[in-house]
Amino acid sequence: MTGSSDLLYQISIWFIPVVVAVTFHEAAHGFVAYLRGDDTAWRLGRVSFNPLKHIDPLGTVLLPAMLLLFRAPFLFGYAKPVPVNFRALRRPRFDMILVAAAGPSMNLLLAMLAALAFHVIDYVPAMAASWIAENLKNALLINVVLVVFNMLPLPPLDGGRIVVGILPSSLSRPFARLEPYGLPILIGILFILPLLGAQLGINLDFISWVIAQATNAIVRLILLLTANS
Repeated sequence: MTGSSDLLYQISIWFIPVVVAVTFHEAAHGFVAYLRGDDTAWRLGRVSFNPLKHIDPLGTVLLPAMLLLFRAPFLFGYAKPVPVNFRALRRPRFDMILVAAAGPSMNLLLAMLAALAFHVIDYVPAMAASWIAENLKNALLINVVLVVFNMLPLPPLDGGRIVVGILPSSLSRPFARLEPYGLPILIGILFILPLLGAQLGINLDFISWVIAQATNAIVRLILLLTANS
């Protein structure tokens, strides 16, 4: 392949899995919120598998494209967060846990389905088999990465909101106040800290290591459970 055709091929096998993963993730949040009493996302048309309802130009398109272009060791993306009015939920603290867990649970289901679909590759025409296999492999990896990343115990990530719902009120309130600072903290831990460590000759990229180890372990387990190992 030429450089341009290789880039187009790489985009074609990564873009679809990323879009499906983040779209289904956000739709799951909105759907569970609707079931538990909050129709905010439903009224806004966000309980939908239509990617156009969820695509964020930066997080769903530009960020994955830049990571792919610069051959980053991982590919990541995100969609527009589904709005949830937690006060409208029937049991706000308990239902917040269910709503938060819905996104990673959907990604785990998609990862399982991608792994199961490996078994039908032999029945696909040879010309398409390689491309479909690459999409499925990337779908498995992306969905598991989203599960692991989103379950980090830091608001506004899903794991952080689950922790807020589990902790007693005396601890959950101060922990929840971290939410406005969650994104800067993540950027610092994921990007700035490793760059600082590189300047000091120290490996401070511990979060990426944790994500990679957890991702590999879950992928191996899914492959085992779906008879792919």
